[in-house]
Amino acid sequence: MPTPRRLCLFALAVLAAGATAQEGEERSREWRGGVGVGAEYDTNVSVDEVDVTSGEADSAWLVDFELGVTQPLGKQTDLNLNYDFSQATYERFSRVDRQTHILGADVGTDLGKANTGISAYYINSRLDGEPFLEYLRVSPSLSGFLARKWFARGAYVFSERTIEDRADRDATTHSGEADLYYFHRGLRSYFNIGYRYRDEDATAARFDFRSHGLKLRYIRRFDLFERQAKVELAWRFEARRYLSPTPSIGEDREDDRSRWKLDLEVPLTRRLALQTYASYGNYESNLPRADFTQTIAGARLSYGW
Repeated sequence: MPTPRRLCLFALAVLAAGATAQEGEERSREWRGGVGVGAEYDTNVSVDEVDVTSGEADSAWLVDFELGVTQPLGKQTDLNLNYDFSQATYERFSRVDRQTHILGADVGTDLGKANTGISAYYINSRLDGEPFLEYLRVSPSLSGFLARKWFARGAYVFSERTIEDRADRDATTHSGEADLYYFHRGLRSYFNIGYRYRDEDATAARFDFRSHGLKLRYIRRFDLFERQAKVELAWRFEARRYLSPTPSIGEDREDDRSRWKLDLEVPLTRRLALQTYASYGNYESNLPRADFTQTIAGARLSYGW
């Protein structure tokens, strides 16, 4: 099977070639970027991908950078290319200092009453400077307005994951996603409800699972000091049912994961913004090390252009 790196580089090369071939269109290319710095407090430092939790709290310094470009491919089609970098550096738990690189591309076409698109993302993550995770995600989607205030989106997602020195956890995943939006006052106030089904096939059968996920989000924009601030309240739930017994507990593993998050973004100038957030996660499992709670709070200052 091709590696995630080769698959993603192939997808990006094909999309970039399309952009080059149609560079002479009416609309111009648009660049964007941003940089952010912040701090975060975590009551239970963990590495979710390998079911490791410390049971201890720590704080981390955060740095991130993003760069993107939108290239028109005709009158109704756009190509977006993105690169994102992030670094979390902990005060005590340096072993989980995390650096992540994300390379992405997506093509979207406006068909009038509907929009179609396909996206490809490659993620490379390192822990304490050492290789940890490679992840590929490819997703075609279809979206459009059902009525004046109702918008729907559906997508299929294929993903492939490899974890350094833990080949038994390498996996491919097939997912289906559906989202429904209700625009109460346009983009100033709207609701989002979503559903996701996942079927993950890992190298080791004990890590195979199927899951059903739900999400509820409310987003509200409001005027604050002559600028428009944004607040978001979100709840996410996932019920995972593993398909083979886990040796350490002698039965099939079952996880029920719920997470609440409150996010507030306040613009300070036209390009400078302050983001504060807090989340609470309750992860219930019959596998003891995957049964825990976690509270995270943080703040981030960002500059975009």
